[in-house]
Formats: sequence, structure tokens, C-alpha cells
Amino acid sequence: MASLADFPVTRKWPARHPDRIQLYSLPTPNGVKASIALEELALPYEPHLVSFETHDQMSPEFLSLNPNNKIPAIIDPHGPGGEPLPLFESGAILVYLAEKTGRLMPTGAARYEALQWLMFQMGGIGPMFGQVGFFVKFAGKDFEDKRPRERYVNEAKRLLAVLERHLEGRAWIVGNEYTIADIATFPWVRNLVGFYGAGDLVEFDRFANVKRVLDAFVARPAVQRGLAIPKRTP
Repeated sequence: MASLADFPVTRKWPARHPDRIQLYSLPTPNGVKASIALEELALPYEPHLVSFETHDQMSPEFLSLNPNNKIPAIIDPHGPGGEPLPLFESGAILVYLAEKTGRLMPTGAARYEALQWLMFQMGGIGPMFGQVGFFVKFAGKDFEDKRPRERYVNEAKRLLAVLERHLEGRAWIVGNEYTIADIATFPWVRNLVGFYGAGDLVEFDRFANVKRVLDAFVARPAVQRGLAIPKRTP
């Protein structure tokens, strides 16, 4: 039977608690999806900081776990059949953790509704909001040609409008049930108007339903804890 010691990533990030889920991440909108879900589900886990400043994500050890050099990634020492399960891609991790515990994922037709909104985040909100961040917060802000920025700002507005209409009369994305669709989506909304500082650009005040649900999301104790995990080094 395989063990954590068989995974090269544990040589760079040794497991002090090898019986727990090992989380390799950084508190970014994608990274906190995993930590928030783990906190919501109260699953025992051990976080490891993958520092972009020191290019940890490009190390051979991390690439052995995720060849796409992105966070988050996990190893569950108690995966299917009792074998360790390595897993990358935040959406896949959310689905796995929900199915492992039987929580944060509805059943029946609502399951597919949750999955469709998870895919909406993965294929739309994440990539497009990230591009807004590049052109507003990072190197793209210095581009003289503002047309690329406006392209992504307009797409962010469109996506927010889709979410705004859908949330009318709903407490969460899938009706009144809090699910992995919310955990996937609202860290990105928070980042767009917070860290990226693009609230005015995307006219966020127009999206009252999105703001309402974002506020409810951020108020959850497990979300507040998960947003700061793994802790950044001083």
C-alpha cells in the first residue's frame, strides 16, 4: 500500500501529520477554495505554503504533484480504497471533498445545477476576473493601449450581470443551499473588488444581489479562517 512518503512533494514539504489531508496552496482566489471547503467540512488537514516569490510552484517536487504548476493541490492519505489520492485543479478538489463527506453538494437535479455553476466559475469568472486583475493591478496597468483592459472589464460586467439575475430571490447560487458553487465563485468576486481594486471599473454597486451574497459568504466563520490559509510567511 502506498504512503505519503512515496510522493516526492513530501520531501520539500514534510508532513508533520501524515494522517491528515495535505494541502499545498497559497491564499489566492483559487487557493482558498480548498482551504475554505476543508474548514467548512471540518476535515483534518495540514497546510503547506507554496510561495510564488521563491517559485515553489516550479520546483520538481511540486511539479510531481501538479505538472501544471498551479495551486491548490492536495494529497488525501485516506482516498478511495484506502489509498492516498493526489489531486490538483481547484474544481476537482471541491467535487472530491464534497463527495467524500456527502456535504456541500446537493443531490438529484440540484447536483447538476451546482456543477453547472462550478463550471461557470472555472471557465468564466476565474479567467476573466483574473485578466481584469492583470490589467488593473499588475503589469498590464502600464499598457498604453487600454482596449485589452476594456475587453475584460466588459466581460466581467457581463458575468456579474448573469450572476446578479440568477441570485434574485436566492440565498445562494443553488437556491437556499450553500454549496461548492458558492465556495468557487465568491473568493473571485471578493478579489475583483478588493485586492484588484476594480469595483468602480466594473460598476459593482449595480449588482446588489451579488454584493448581498458576497457579504453573507465572507461572514461565515469557516470562510474567514480559510481566506488566511496557508499563512503567508512574514
